[in-house]
Amino acid sequence: MTTVLIKGLGLIGSSLALSIKQAHPTVHIIGIDRDDVSLSYARQQGMIDASGTDLAAVASDADVIILAGPVDVIVADLHRLAMMPLKAGVLVTDVGSTKQVVMHAALAIQQHGVTFIGGHPMAGSHKSGVTAGRANLFENAFYLLVPGRTNQAAVQRLQAMLQATHVKWLTVTAIQHDRIVGQLSHLPHIVAAALVDQTQVALADSALGLRLAAGGFKSITRIASSDPTMWAAILMTNAELITNQLQGYIDQLLRIKTAIRVHDQATLYEFFATAKVTRDHLGPEQLGGLPNFYDLFLNVPDRVGALADVTQRLAQAQLSLVNIHILEIREEIDGVLQLTFSDLKTRTQASSLLADAGYQIVRRN
Repeated sequence: MTTVLIKGLGLIGSSLALSIKQAHPTVHIIGIDRDDVSLSYARQQGMIDASGTDLAAVASDADVIILAGPVDVIVADLHRLAMMPLKAGVLVTDVGSTKQVVMHAALAIQQHGVTFIGGHPMAGSHKSGVTAGRANLFENAFYLLVPGRTNQAAVQRLQAMLQATHVKWLTVTAIQHDRIVGQLSHLPHIVAAALVDQTQVALADSALGLRLAAGGFKSITRIASSDPTMWAAILMTNAELITNQLQGYIDQLLRIKTAIRVHDQATLYEFFATAKVTRDHLGPEQLGGLPNFYDLFLNVPDRVGALADVTQRLAQAQLSLVNIHILEIREEIDGVLQLTFSDLKTRTQASSLLADAGYQIVRRN
């Protein structure tokens, strides 16, 4: 029997556990997390078969070890693993969002003959924690691998273990990874969080304030709800590169600030037009697979039981919702109810079902 040890049962770790169980139901999964509540939930949901809080107590039993904590914890765990007796042939991997620092730390175990493959599934959610885990979180997303000098047989072994993730595998170097991910993921998280914080301060003296935040603001800042512990660690482990990328973004903002101040409409038009062309050409391949949520907007009549009618119809059709939100302010959309689904198929089925029932579906690009 194969034993898989997953350290860190947050969104990514729990989702990997579910996908492994889906393809390999006989695999014995041990979960490690510092939060007893998370471990209890994972056992109750069948994500893991056993649990613990001490890496040293169970590491020697594992055939595969997946390090799924914050990057700084992954680095510390790799150094700890180098001091432990591990099973012959054990495969160690991680899911950290920065790779140069992780690959450097992995040298400690590789010097003892342990196989290590750096990994990073390019999927996530604005929700975090074990309760947000789902088996299809990674579907059609890119999964970046940094095998270094590891042989192809070990890579194929890892891919076979994670086959139910249905990801698109890509092999990159650690430097390539950190540069691309820094620009496409790390910098946007900084921008989103900064906009939320700046808006909170700017509107602190307003009775309405963030109550007026609607579709546009919420969409652009959704990722600001991500785990702050994880993101603080990410920035610390990719500091120089992110600092340079952040400076480039600041320079762009200063250029636009100047154009606004001097009423340079041509520069402002070019700024928005260039961004629109680039963004409009981002299809599924360029975006890295399917989004992690699919929103459906519809008008709901202002009467008692209207919301219940929608949810009851979805339940009867066995269409599962990720989230439901009543939009108090209608910005850009002619509707009040936002339904969020985990995949495109479910959203399409829900749209047809509710349209047939007479609800007006609001189309958005």
